[in-house]
Amino acid sequence: MTKKQKKMRNRIFVTAILFVALTLGEKVLGLGSLPVYVLALFYVVPYLIIGYDVIRKAAINISHGQVFDENFLMMIATFAAFAIGEYDEALAVMLFYQIGELFQGYAVGKSRQSITEMMSIAPEYANLETDNGLEEVDPDDVELGSIIVVKPGEKIPLDGVVVEGDSFVDTAALTGESVPRHVGVEDDVISGCVNGEGTLRIRTTKVYDDSTVAKILELVENASSKKARLENFITRFAKYYTPVVTIGALLLAVLPPLVLGGGALVWFNWIKRACIFLIVSCPCALVISVPLGFFGGIGASSKLGVLVKGSNYLEAISQMTTVVMDKTGTLTKGNFVVSQIYPAGETSREALLELAAYGEAYSNHPIAKSIASAYGKEVEISRLLEHKEVPGHGIEVLLDGEKLLVGNAKLLKLHGISFEECFDVGTVVYVSYNGIFAGSLVISDEVKSGAKEGISQMKAAGIETTIMLTGDRTSTAEAVAKELGIDEVRSELLPGDKVDAMEEILSQNAEGKVGFVGDGINDAPVLMRADVGIAMGSLGSDAAIEAADIVIMDDDIRKISDVVFIAKKTLRIVKENIWFAIGVKVLVLVLGALGLANMWEAVFADVGVAVIAILNSMRALNYKK
Repeated sequence: MTKKQKKMRNRIFVTAILFVALTLGEKVLGLGSLPVYVLALFYVVPYLIIGYDVIRKAAINISHGQVFDENFLMMIATFAAFAIGEYDEALAVMLFYQIGELFQGYAVGKSRQSITEMMSIAPEYANLETDNGLEEVDPDDVELGSIIVVKPGEKIPLDGVVVEGDSFVDTAALTGESVPRHVGVEDDVISGCVNGEGTLRIRTTKVYDDSTVAKILELVENASSKKARLENFITRFAKYYTPVVTIGALLLAVLPPLVLGGGALVWFNWIKRACIFLIVSCPCALVISVPLGFFGGIGASSKLGVLVKGSNYLEAISQMTTVVMDKTGTLTKGNFVVSQIYPAGETSREALLELAAYGEAYSNHPIAKSIASAYGKEVEISRLLEHKEVPGHGIEVLLDGEKLLVGNAKLLKLHGISFEECFDVGTVVYVSYNGIFAGSLVISDEVKSGAKEGISQMKAAGIETTIMLTGDRTSTAEAVAKELGIDEVRSELLPGDKVDAMEEILSQNAEGKVGFVGDGINDAPVLMRADVGIAMGSLGSDAAIEAADIVIMDDDIRKISDVVFIAKKTLRIVKENIWFAIGVKVLVLVLGALGLANMWEAVFADVGVAVIAILNSMRALNYKK
């Protein structure tokens, strides 16, 4: 509980004691027989103790032209109750309103807690190596390529590569993964993780503003600014609803006595009804519980290591019926190895591997790295000329003055080279040198653990169709899809084809939302085009954080179904709150206008409904698989 909340708790406690004392005093000690103005003064003291801030806020808002809000409604209603001599009810209304506000503040703080825990990943300092030894500096002041030292128990302040040391790092704050990750020399590390028992020397690869932790913090801070359709509806609803009911209360107080006639008693009766009308009409239950519900859903997701950029995306994923997925890095590990070598003609296995390594010498693609690893020797770059990459096909280069082609079947067909097609499951790389087919290599990629379970769980969560998009050969793609239980496969796609495929899928799914799951680097255009872009396995990837709507901070595809369940639960809770709050308020408004409801029922319709709705919203925070 914050200092401000403790102060309010004390004010409520003092006011409640005075309220009980005055109520008993009227009945036992005969305070009710005192002159009206004296009795009013007795009630004004506790009223000001509990309600001075409401009156102040209402006055400030009125001076700024913002008349119709809950502070204004409470002030007018309680002032009117004082005017007609209902002192105890005026005090009770303000007291219970503040109890509701305190409870609301506590609930909001509780729902924010899981997200503010995420904010604790922000590093406070970095140990920078200088000529004078280690200096403790602000992470903002560390330049790219600097050497920093992270001692046991300290947060890693910037993204970088380990140059010395061996340790385990705790990634739980970012990924929700409880098992520490081992890192050693040449391993990448990301900011926000906590170092274990070993000391690490790290060369920074990003400045602080571009680091993972800075991107995540920016994401968290901006999450509440992107509102769901239901949130925007409630905001607009409250904007028009409050002035309408205020004018309605005024007319209720004035028109019936003028039309029906009567003395002071009639005016008293209709003013009291108008007060009840005003109290009931306060839109707190809707204005607070709806965004609180969405905030709870975002908080529950963040506990799992999933960042949702706004409640609008939570709403969208609850309506998702189709999930489109990239293969490499999303469904498979992306750790390619050369599993088979098939030389052709007079070419030896060693010569074929050498040709492939020279062809891929300029590439950083995982397949190129796997070939270089299998070759295991230094490539003499001086032997290479006129390097040219053909998108979606492969590499053309001059090796010792002769044309070398390394790529897929399309590349060899493009150059009219006859070859023997390989049908092994995996990525097949064909090699041609000096216009003659030299052979093929099969690059295998392992399916991720949990991928099959993740697809199954998506269907259990209500996903009707799963589709895989890949540039791989049809045979490889279909083998992976069959293993995982994916419904549809679109293979041998060029980079631009994925966007076209997504456009087609979107046009075929006008009813439900379409999500795309990718690594956020090569798939950024498709992530941005989908109704819901979900970045997978993209720790430290700027492209993922920028392009995706939802970022899963580890590589676990099973968390998609968790977020779908959280989103659906959140939407269900929000709709329950809307119908419950509007239903009770309309009922008591009608009863109040007919003179069948008193102030206590009005207090329940305002504060009671708000408390129940807030309690219901807090359920969104709790998610169990």
